Amino acid sequence: MRELWVDGIDSGRGPKKNALTPHKNGNDARGSMVFGVMKIGLYGGTFDPIHHGHVILAREVREQLELDRVIFLPNIVSPHKLDRIPTAPEIRLEMVRAAVADEPGLEVDDLELRREPPSFTIDTVRHYHSAFPKAELFYFIGADNLAALRTWKEIDSLKAMVRFVVFSREVLDDASGFPVITRRVDISSTEVRTRVASGRSIRYLVPERVREIIAREKLYRNP
Repeated sequence: MRELWVDGIDSGRGPKKNALTPHKNGNDARGSMVFGVMKIGLYGGTFDPIHHGHVILAREVREQLELDRVIFLPNIVSPHKLDRIPTAPEIRLEMVRAAVADEPGLEVDDLELRREPPSFTIDTVRHYHSAFPKAELFYFIGADNLAALRTWKEIDSLKAMVRFVVFSREVLDDASGFPVITRRVDISSTEVRTRVASGRSIRYLVPERVREIIAREKLYRNP
């Protein structure tokens, strides 16, 4: 069966593709691809930095929902996180690529980094809906985003194009009817930045290649 590669996506293992070409990564892709419908998970975020929790959740949701691909979408500036200036986008992109380089089925797309900020989910979803009109799209959000989801730009159009999936550390009483991935992973990007600023180790909190990039670029040394 023919698979596709959308503009900008790579797996961190080779040059970026600039057109729709055969998709090479994800040899263990499974799920409804058997029946001809690709299931794609979209994982947006600042990833400043990406850590093991992000990768664990991506793997968990891929297995539970039998997704063929999970695509990380680092953004320049999230409209929901305007309180701090993130690390340079090219460095965050490098860290995400490093984190998923050896993870079949996990990929990276720099689409949102090539767009003028702030980055709105509706624009990204429309891009994927156009590129993969027959695919089933899933968009991941944290449980802390549920209350504000109704304020997202063009939320009704979003709900028509994607299935939201909620990541939660606790069992939720009400997830607004969305599927929930419950997995307690007590790692956060804030914790990683704080530990670096205080001179403490972040080994085992982030992939080793991510830790090396943080050290090389002298990131997060100022609180």
